[in-house]
Order: sequence, then C-alpha cells, then structure tokens
Amino acid sequence: MFFWRRWKRLAARGVVGMNRRNIRYVGAYNDRRLYPLVDDKRRTKELAAEHGVATPSLLATVETQFQVRGLSRFLARQSGFAMKPARGSGGKGILVVTDTADGVFRRGGEVIPASEIERHASNILSGLYSLGGTPDVAVVEGLVTCDPLLAEWSGGGVPDIRVVVFRGYPVMAMLRLGTTASGGKANLHQGAVGVGLDLATGRAVQGVQFDRPCYTHPDSGAHFGELAVPGWEALLAEAAACYDMTGLGYLGVDLVLDRDRGPLLLELNARPGLAIQMTNGEGLKPRLDRVEAEPAGRPAAERAEWARAAFPRTTL
Repeated sequence: MFFWRRWKRLAARGVVGMNRRNIRYVGAYNDRRLYPLVDDKRRTKELAAEHGVATPSLLATVETQFQVRGLSRFLARQSGFAMKPARGSGGKGILVVTDTADGVFRRGGEVIPASEIERHASNILSGLYSLGGTPDVAVVEGLVTCDPLLAEWSGGGVPDIRVVVFRGYPVMAMLRLGTTASGGKANLHQGAVGVGLDLATGRAVQGVQFDRPCYTHPDSGAHFGELAVPGWEALLAEAAACYDMTGLGYLGVDLVLDRDRGPLLLELNARPGLAIQMTNGEGLKPRLDRVEAEPAGRPAAERAEWARAAFPRTTL
C-alpha cells in the first residue's frame, strides 16, 4: 500500500518512470536502426564531424590487442588524455590521465604505471565495460579544459551538461559536477552532484547529491545560487540540433564547456536516465506533453528558443 501511494504521488507530479520512458517515448520515437549512431562513441564522433559539431579531439583508436603494445609510449607524448570504451555506458571504463610529465602518467597526485594504461586498453577491447560484454574499441581523446567560469563547482574534473531533447525540443537540463566522493567524475551514482538548470537562463534550480538536496559544492563550498552556465543559448541550440543529426526523437545530449573551444559534444544517449527529474524537482511528463503538441519542421535554434520561453523556472 505504501508503494502504491508513493507511485500515485509521483504520477500526480508528472514523474516519468522507466516503463513509461521505454514504451511511451524511447520505443515510440527512437528507431532501433539508429541506435548504433549513439551507442558507439566512435561513430558518434564521425557523425558529429559530418555535421560540423565540435567534439573532444581524437588522439587514437585501439582496435586490436596488437595495437595495445607500445600504446603507453605514444600516450606519454600527450599532455593528458581520456581513454574510454566506444560502447560503454554509465561512465564505466573511463580512465583519465591529467599529466604525463617526464613520461610518468598521473591522475591528480596519483601515479599510474604504464602497464596499467595498456592493461586498461586491453580490458576495454575484451568487452569488460561494453554494452552486453561484446568486444569493443578503445577511444582515446584529448583532455577537455574546464571553463574557468565553472571552476568553483568543478570538483577537480570537468562538469558536463545533460539535456533531454524530445522531438528536437530541449525539455530538461542538468549540470553534473564531480566531487571527491565521485573521484572527480561527473557520475551521479558515484557521488557527483546533479544541479537542475533553468532552461530559460542556464542558472541553477537546485542541487542533489546521493538523492539529498544540497546548496553548495561539498568540496569547495561554492553556493549553487551563483552558478550560471556560460553561453547557454548557443549550448541549448546545439543540443536541439542533435535531433536533426541523429533522427532520434527521445535523446540525451551530453555536452562539456572547454576553456578554449567552447561547447563540445561528449556523447549521445538513446535511453537517457531519469534522475534529471530529481535534480530539477519536477517531472518530465508535463513538458513532454507540451512538446507533443508542437509542430515538426522548425529549425534547431527556433526549437531551443521556444523551450527557453516555455519552461522557465525559479532559480536559487
């Protein structure tokens, strides 16, 4: 009876659950033939390049165990890098090296042996982190440098922005901030902070860590009331354009803000998670219902502008 009452309360607030997401939105609006465009990070980068969408620089792709040998010597010549599985999910299998001075790999103050770099690449190829455990490809990207306007809330990593896009219209957004608890990664399940964002302005609505409200970054103490994502209008238009790029009607768009290059597309998700509702303190359903009533065929910038006007929120 308790769970029934709780479900009724959530449904009354327009909260979308996994079953509704999968059947009503993902199943109805996402053609499964298009999934490889977003499930494979290498293919996503190629697609983005075709459409003139900026992504983190590609340093290398490792496809065979033979290529693993000597990989550390090549990577030692880079200033830093992120190695990730092409078909990974949930942030699993991502190895970030922030410094390679004097041929020594470091993540923050931690030294990582060269053998560990190559072992990690080998594990990726074997499918340890991939969807379904199938053999995979290791993608090595250049490091993204955090925009200084977000540095107070970065937690030693690079914050990323998740935008849920429905029929090409942005409907909800959040900023994910790394913390000491999350090891600097912007992964909510590992202890990162999720901050709901006002679609009109890019300012913080509220913050959540470990399913509990928070109002300051747990490491720096910086108050979320001062947080505003720079270049918000252009960023939202870029998220909207990812619908035209992929053809997927229900889409999670992950972007980062680089100090020098501006917005960069990090990855796309055909089955975006639902925690974004918790970070915004609001259910997705009313917004999705409004978008379903809107016409198709508008340019991406117009769809983003419509969303900014349609879904304003009170900020901190």
